Amino acid sequence: MLSAASSVTGPRFRRRRLIAAAAVVPLLLGALGACGYGSQKDDNDRAVPAAKGEKIDGLDKVRIGYFANLTHATALVGLKEGGLIQKELGGTRIQPFTFNAGPSEIEALNANSLDIGWIGPSPAINGYVKSHGENLRIISGSASGGVKLVVNPDKIKSLDDVKGKKIATPQHGNTQDVAFLNWIAEQGWDVDAQSGKGDVSVVRTDNKITPDAYRSGAIDGAWVPEPTASKLVAEGGKVLLDEATLWPNEKFVITNVIVRQGFLKEHPDVVEAVLRGSVKTNQWIKDNPDRAKREANAALEDLSGKPLPAEVIDPAWKSIEVIDDPLAATLDTEAEHAVQAGLLEEPDLKGIYDLRPLNKVLKAEGKPPVSAAGLGEQ
Repeated sequence: MLSAASSVTGPRFRRRRLIAAAAVVPLLLGALGACGYGSQKDDNDRAVPAAKGEKIDGLDKVRIGYFANLTHATALVGLKEGGLIQKELGGTRIQPFTFNAGPSEIEALNANSLDIGWIGPSPAINGYVKSHGENLRIISGSASGGVKLVVNPDKIKSLDDVKGKKIATPQHGNTQDVAFLNWIAEQGWDVDAQSGKGDVSVVRTDNKITPDAYRSGAIDGAWVPEPTASKLVAEGGKVLLDEATLWPNEKFVITNVIVRQGFLKEHPDVVEAVLRGSVKTNQWIKDNPDRAKREANAALEDLSGKPLPAEVIDPAWKSIEVIDDPLAATLDTEAEHAVQAGLLEEPDLKGIYDLRPLNKVLKAEGKPPVSAAGLGEQ
């Protein structure tokens, strides 16, 4: 079994981790053009009624994307009618879009069909690369943690037993898929990143059907975010590994906030208002965890038609931490080692972060600034 220290700090881990990531990057980019823009009900149903007040910059609406997922808790709680994000926007209303996968949200942003989005780190990085650094910026963190390897305890009793088994990830090249491929490589096992075939069978499966696949025996486990992980536990699965244990201080960003550069340039006050609402929402969630859990579950019920049962949402909620800090050093470290290993040409990631609006908000709230780790301007 890997120790928390050796799995992160050892050069072998970094090298193998980045080999898998490098193999997946072209696949992620190719997938962008094959995805839709997400789902949205009729505007009259989905547009959050504007709060009282003047429109910011005279803007009628801001189009915001996110997932119906607990790792997007800030959006679930803050974007609702009467939520803190809408309150900060005054008369400018939120037009929300929900997505099932990162590449489709990136496509919408790059097509100027979306303004701001909550999204995972891998699609954020690849969206930046796809636009040659000219369209997207990461402007805040949102959540850390909430990803686990859950297995069938009758078939897998130790980490060594994962070899030869069928393990699901949410999507080819998504954040959890890359993380699992990296972990596999660290074990010294070989898996083809494209097909998922090798010493472990990586089965790309939509989170919505992963519990059914587990129940039927089609998979032996899954490396998945919450609440899918807790759903599998409710089906009799066992948490074999919490991804947080593989990271320094057990912190890693699972959700960022990104924006179109053009929108940031044209409507900086709107972006600042959204970030102010996000920071206030995160603080409210921390101060009111039980109520926030209920509100997040109510939002999920509105989006999916049913709430999560207590045996699922209670453990899932505890494993996710809402944050403002994007933990940019993680991205910097991975990029450094990719170059050192000769896996990638020198990437131009300078400017992928613009944390100046966030740090302005944090200062006003009496909170310390966060760092772009040399990959942006503050």
